[in-house]
Amino acid sequence: MRRREFIVSLSALATIGRSRAQDQVRHVGVLVASPRTEKALEAALEQRGWTLGRNLQIEARITGGDTDRTRQGARELIELKPDVLFAETNTSMAALHAEGTTIPTVFVMVSDPVGMHYVESLSNPGRNVTGFTPFEPSLGGKWVSLLKEIAPNIEHIGLVYNPEPGNNSAAFRKSIDQIADKSGIASVDTPTGNSADIERLIHSLKDRPNSGLIFLPDALTTMQSDQIVALVAQSRLPAIYPLRLFCLAGGLMSYGVDINKIHVGGASYVDRILRGVDPSKLPVQAPTELELVVNQRTAKQLGLQLPATLLARADEVIE
Repeated sequence: MRRREFIVSLSALATIGRSRAQDQVRHVGVLVASPRTEKALEAALEQRGWTLGRNLQIEARITGGDTDRTRQGARELIELKPDVLFAETNTSMAALHAEGTTIPTVFVMVSDPVGMHYVESLSNPGRNVTGFTPFEPSLGGKWVSLLKEIAPNIEHIGLVYNPEPGNNSAAFRKSIDQIADKSGIASVDTPTGNSADIERLIHSLKDRPNSGLIFLPDALTTMQSDQIVALVAQSRLPAIYPLRLFCLAGGLMSYGVDINKIHVGGASYVDRILRGVDPSKLPVQAPTELELVVNQRTAKQLGLQLPATLLARADEVIE
């Protein structure tokens, strides 16, 4: 066989392989906090040739960020033995990991996957798990610096996150403490026990002068962003959040990734695994772009004057 004919034959075989992958009905198990994520995943996969009811079946468990519901959903999805599992947030990934599943798994919005032992390294996951980690541990220190820049008198910081198992605050704590010590922060308080302690922590800082809040990435607070922002507004505390959606709800400032890009990236990995790619060969993707959003209206309500240098650096200013 001539070389050209051989190459043409290989190309034809590859086309047939792709066609067969899409002709079969493939099953994806989805463990996410919000139905919006399920819809975003479905839309992104459809752009890659996967259509519900034709060659794709999605079985979803929507948890609302609740730890118990997440654990139950993880067990149910694993029993269904889908071709790929898709996990959003630390809570979801922790629940699947605890079950010891060998089903190929793609995660998004998961902090420090190496430290949590989900993968061996970012460049070489080495197991059946890969995905997109949107928050570098060093971001903790950046959140402290930004909060101090916008409210220079801050001496006490509350770290807000769901303290129940699976929520990885430890990934950020080292860099937070390092910058807090250099910035004259007297105390860094955290919630304890269960999710109910989030509200108690916020209230405890309300009457302490020069206090502020840092919200760590967490499914529970994200799902309750409107209520959380309203509670912070009542307490009149400056706060920084990990996602833009908090600022759209009235939060003061956010610094983090574009969540839509993360979900599209996760869908691309699901697509590749469905087509036969080994997840251990897909490197975990760390963030390359971060966006700073500030809410000028909220700053005025708190009596804060946003520095001109901060406004100049912001990717978006909500007036």
